[in-house]
Amino acid sequence: MKWAIGHPKNRGKKYNIWLGEKKKVTHRDELREAIDIAMMEKPANMDAFLKLLSDAGWEIKHGKQLSFRRPGQKRFMRMDTLGEEYSEDAFNAIFKGVKTHKPKLKLTELKTPAIQRLYNSKLEQGLSPKSIKNLHGCLHKALDTAVKVGYLVKNPSSACILPRVVQPEIKPLDTPDLTKLLNALHGHEYETLITVDIFTGLRSGELIGLTWDCVDFENGLIRVVKQLLLPRKKGEVFRYGTLKNDKTRTIAPAPFIMDMLKKHKAEQKMQRLRMGSAWEDEGFPDLVFTYSNGHHLTQWNVCRALQKVLKDNGMDPHRFHDLRHTFVVNSFRAGDDAKTVQQNAGHYSAAFTLDRYAHVTATMRKESAERMQKFFERLG
Repeated sequence: MKWAIGHPKNRGKKYNIWLGEKKKVTHRDELREAIDIAMMEKPANMDAFLKLLSDAGWEIKHGKQLSFRRPGQKRFMRMDTLGEEYSEDAFNAIFKGVKTHKPKLKLTELKTPAIQRLYNSKLEQGLSPKSIKNLHGCLHKALDTAVKVGYLVKNPSSACILPRVVQPEIKPLDTPDLTKLLNALHGHEYETLITVDIFTGLRSGELIGLTWDCVDFENGLIRVVKQLLLPRKKGEVFRYGTLKNDKTRTIAPAPFIMDMLKKHKAEQKMQRLRMGSAWEDEGFPDLVFTYSNGHHLTQWNVCRALQKVLKDNGMDPHRFHDLRHTFVVNSFRAGDDAKTVQQNAGHYSAAFTLDRYAHVTATMRKESAERMQKFFERLG
């Protein structure tokens, strides 16, 4: 008589583990695997290495020993418990060029099902679809490099299925609220900043990082080339960074915006003279928007300022980013084509712009059809 199942593995007195069943993956196994994946990106130093792990969803605690934990995990795991090759001392030596990292998982053994299991487990642990997409991007890029240099025949991550990233609903200000907001801003300390954002669609980091050398009054143009980045972890400070999608752009705002900026520059110059030596730029000279003492603004504070104006005037709350959505929606309503809107907003592609604001373009098509119907009826 043939048995339908294979023989059990001989593991001492235990006969309840059958052939084909693999050892359960522990939290430490997952951390070692995440470290191996991060090292495929060839980080230049410990900070870059830790950023890759943070982007992959690992929480990091700095102390006598670096410790990590994944979402939903109660306790942190010290790095020195992962084995000698995964200790903090080992990685310090690696980044000094003294030794090389020897991953536990061989590159040729990395298969699509294993990567898919990693993504699935991260999703179950509470990692967002967007974070999983970022993790996939890092891994896919590293494995593409392995294919190019001949370490792999094909990229095992290419066939993985990623969770759908659901875009949050956009909430632009409608015309009555926009009119009410603009009226409420008259004489407000943030009048110029908020008005400029409504009519340029700059991201908050781009707005507070805008410098006067990027404002061309003669030709009526604004060059968007950098943003002011928030500190992401302990010990970091505000700094300039590249734009999202690494795409610089030049926009031509409405003339009244350029006039408003010209007036703001003159007022800022007077304020700087009044402050004298008390004016401090904190290493960010020539900023368009600052506090009264010259310090740079922060995303948190401009957002709070907007919230207070809205609340004080009995309006619904809106995120600061909703001003950007308002700009895009109004651009479409003003008749701008998708390519122009995409370039002004700094989106990756016109296809993304159309997809993100599909409900707006659909409404516009309906309104166009209604206008055509009225035109046809007038002909009769």
